[in-house]
Amino acid sequence: MNDMYVIVAIGLGSIFLIWFLFYFIPVGLWFTALVSGVRISLLQLILMRWRKVPPSVIVNSMIAATKAGLHLERDDLEAHYLAGGRVQQVVNALISADKANIELNFKTATAIDLAGRDVFQAVQMSVNPKVIDTKRVAAVAKDGIQLITLARVTVRANIRQLVGGAGEETILARVGEGIVSSIGSADSHKSVLENPDSISKVVLKKGLDSGTAFEILSIDIADIDIGKNIGAVLQMDQAQADKNIAQAKAEERRAMAVALEQEMKARAQEARANVIQAEALIPQAIAEAFRTGNLGVMDYYRLQNIQADTKMRDSISETGHDSPTQAKDPNSIKK
Repeated sequence: MNDMYVIVAIGLGSIFLIWFLFYFIPVGLWFTALVSGVRISLLQLILMRWRKVPPSVIVNSMIAATKAGLHLERDDLEAHYLAGGRVQQVVNALISADKANIELNFKTATAIDLAGRDVFQAVQMSVNPKVIDTKRVAAVAKDGIQLITLARVTVRANIRQLVGGAGEETILARVGEGIVSSIGSADSHKSVLENPDSISKVVLKKGLDSGTAFEILSIDIADIDIGKNIGAVLQMDQAQADKNIAQAKAEERRAMAVALEQEMKARAQEARANVIQAEALIPQAIAEAFRTGNLGVMDYYRLQNIQADTKMRDSISETGHDSPTQAKDPNSIKK
């Protein structure tokens, strides 16, 4: 019974040892590389395990490159993997570029990959251009009519400028700016509607793809719609603003006139008060004249008669001035 346990333990240990050896010594992968024309030693495969590099990724990439007629060094592939790159994407991009007669070396491909761009997709875009639709761009011609434009930009990836070049957002922004400038320089919106290709010609002449990772092949105007009459709206707004300013100035003048009227009324009241104060001093002056002997009784009576006569004349003149027709009508006088 004990011998049976020993045999089972030895068998399990042998299986584990064989699995362990085949894990660290990928004989099958080495044989596959050998029959595919890739020369790599078992020792290098074992060291890849210790360097935390999956041997299958490196070996399969080297096999694909060799079958495609490319010569890649194992150390370069391992270095790119350890730097955080995508080895298989780079190899596929190199193979596609070679088949499409696109100039692309290993150093440039790894730089593009480490920059965060998909180098394989970039190569595909170089072979098959990509169409980018812009957002609707609103612009105003010189006659004040707004035009809403939709454009389609056909671009091709520029392999040499993928590292450090601007992306699609920059292309779309520049195209939108060119459309606004082209429509804004048109004398009439009708000329733009008649020849929409004039926008494409003007925009293409500006070299909008400079400094970007793409090459603009064509700019096609897909749709043009007529928007608002911006010129008329601006004139209406200006007229409304002028009206509000005029009303404000008129209100200011009215307020100043009211204030001046109130000030004049206050001055008239002040003058009346001064007259009343002056009249209040007359009895005092008369009394003082009596005491000093400068005014006699007869003089005072004559003064009273003169004042009474003056009041009577004032009342007669006021009555005749207010209703002259009544003075001519005897019936009205009787009444």
